[in-house]
Amino acid sequence: MFSRNRRHAPTAWVERTLPLPPRQAWDLVADARHHARWVPLTRVGLAREDPSAPAPGPLPGWSWCDPDDTPRSGDLVVAVSGPGARRGGRGLVDRMRIERYEPPLDAVPGTAVFVKIGPLLGGTARIVVTTEGPEESRVCWSEAVHLRGLPPVLTEWLGAIGLHAMLTWALRRIGHDATIRR
Repeated sequence: MFSRNRRHAPTAWVERTLPLPPRQAWDLVADARHHARWVPLTRVGLAREDPSAPAPGPLPGWSWCDPDDTPRSGDLVVAVSGPGARRGGRGLVDRMRIERYEPPLDAVPGTAVFVKIGPLLGGTARIVVTTEGPEESRVCWSEAVHLRGLPPVLTEWLGAIGLHAMLTWALRRIGHDATIRR
C-alpha cells in the first residue's frame, strides 16, 4: 500500500503476520544483515564507528561489525545491490544510519528506523514489530525514498512503486522463513 508521511511524501508500506514470538520476529527482520536473504542480488553489512579502524572499512573511521554483534543506534548499514554484489562485485550502494533500534518489550512494539545517507538514495525506512499473541507478531515495513541530487518530488512516487514491490516480495519470503523456523 501507499500512504503519505508528515511531509506528504509517498511511502511504501507492507504488513504481514509472522508465526513467531515478537522477539524472534524482531531478531529476524530488524537486523538488516538478514535482508540479503530476501532481497535479490544484494549483500548487506553492518559497521560501527571506530577511529582506529583500518582502511578497508566502508568509510574512513568505520570498521565492519562481527556477525554476532547486535545492531544499535548509530551503526551504519551498507547494502550493495547489483548482478555481482553477492560475490563482492560493485553495484548500487545504499548506506543507512540506524537512527532508532528498540526491540519489542511486552506490549510495547519494537521499532527500527534507518536513515538513508547516500550516496544515491535519501529517505527513511522503518520496521515495527508488534505482538499479535504469544506466538505471533505483526511486522510493518515502510520506506519513503528518493534519489539524492534531484528534487525529491520527481523521484519519490517512482521509488514508492518499486519499493512496494520489493517489500511485498521480501515479506513474503520472510514469512516463508518464519514458517520454517517455527
